[in-house]
Amino acid sequence: MTPGEFRHWAHKVVDWIADYLERVEGYPVAASVEPGQIRRQLPSKPPELGEPFDAILRDVDAILMPGVTHWQSPNFFAYFPCNNSGPSILGEMISAGLGVQGMLWATSPACTELETHVLDWIVDLLGLPADFKSDSQGGGVIQDSASSATLCAILAARERATAGQSNQVGVRAPLVAYATDQTHSSVEKGVRIAGLGSANLRLVETDGQYRMIADRLGEAIAADLAAGRKPCFVCATVGTTSTTAIDPLAQIGPICRDFGVWLHVDAALAGTAALCPEFRFIHDGLDWADSYCFNPHKWMFTNFDCDCFFVRDRTALIRALSILPEYLKNKATESGEVIDYRDWQIPLGRRFRALKLWFVIRSFGAAGLRKKVREHVALAQELARWIDADPRFERMAPVPLNLVCFRHRDGDAATQRILDKVNGSGKIYLSHTRLDGRLTLRMCVGQTNTQRRHVEAAWRLIGQAADELAANRTAES
Repeated sequence: MTPGEFRHWAHKVVDWIADYLERVEGYPVAASVEPGQIRRQLPSKPPELGEPFDAILRDVDAILMPGVTHWQSPNFFAYFPCNNSGPSILGEMISAGLGVQGMLWATSPACTELETHVLDWIVDLLGLPADFKSDSQGGGVIQDSASSATLCAILAARERATAGQSNQVGVRAPLVAYATDQTHSSVEKGVRIAGLGSANLRLVETDGQYRMIADRLGEAIAADLAAGRKPCFVCATVGTTSTTAIDPLAQIGPICRDFGVWLHVDAALAGTAALCPEFRFIHDGLDWADSYCFNPHKWMFTNFDCDCFFVRDRTALIRALSILPEYLKNKATESGEVIDYRDWQIPLGRRFRALKLWFVIRSFGAAGLRKKVREHVALAQELARWIDADPRFERMAPVPLNLVCFRHRDGDAATQRILDKVNGSGKIYLSHTRLDGRLTLRMCVGQTNTQRRHVEAAWRLIGQAADELAANRTAES
């Protein structure tokens, strides 16, 4: 493809994206294809000769689009937001065009220095501890996801707990990690990968609001110490996946500090709320944390993948992850005056992710970002009030931010029928969880373009499904 041909087709692709974003609200939100339906439409062998680009674009529409779940729809209320925005997409396009490999400062200084600077901006925007800034012993880095950030935190904790021996001889003494049954599954995956093993992951009891009970954490750590095991890592969550429960950092932190245990705070979804000063209560006690992460690709209008990961002291992280072969040695690294982000992550290579986050922050401005977050939280709070006023439904958890958990009072079967009905309509998409063994609907308000009318329409549809359920029961009786 020549530069001229690229220019022609790039305009076509940009038009396609713009048209998609303009009409995404009209698509059925969840894909309704059968397993294997997409692959059956694709040739069994790759083409021997190149095909016209317009044929490729036609197949995007004809073959792929029916199998796309539209996460960018304002009617997408399932799981969590995975939203983007025009500035983010444009930043991603430039990143792809530059094709930067940012493993070292020397391989692209702009990639490294912009990332460092934007992560320092994030500390200020969210009111995070100053120790997370690059001019301290700590600093920030962009990971692909909170899962990777958590794994890096576990490895740093393992490094600190074993004084570096685990990197040389493996994990010999039983190292123990702590979370709750509400903690994201990436923690268990991380302890497996890091060699601690699932058997050494303790699930600490939660209270009636699904938050970690700090006293139970202290008891669990003390019991493991008494049994000759070495506690090394605690994951506290600010905004759990099921309910956005917020673990009490101010109570957990001193326990971790007293026992010398690494405290990681996972705020993957909820961290964005701290853009607004009135929501910074979610971070009360964050000064105790050794590491912290949140995902701008969830609720800060930046497309996947983009996780901001911060450490209070970068020493253990770099010791755990740094290997310097001859072919990567260079004067800048040897000077000690630069950051080489390859030492802050699992893979060697890295993309120019900071570009899209920079575009978003500059385009929205802090005030614009706060405005969006406040709108989403207000809509979720209003939805919670509607649910509380409706005798057919019961709310299952507090609503500190933008996620509402509720169920039909008639139980699991009725709740499942409502979920199947509304998702099957194609008009909205909800997801579910189980709280105390009971099937629960989750409705998360956070898509970039979701407005009050979308939430109202979703609630009407849920109510209609409940009415239909009641009518069917009346007819059967």
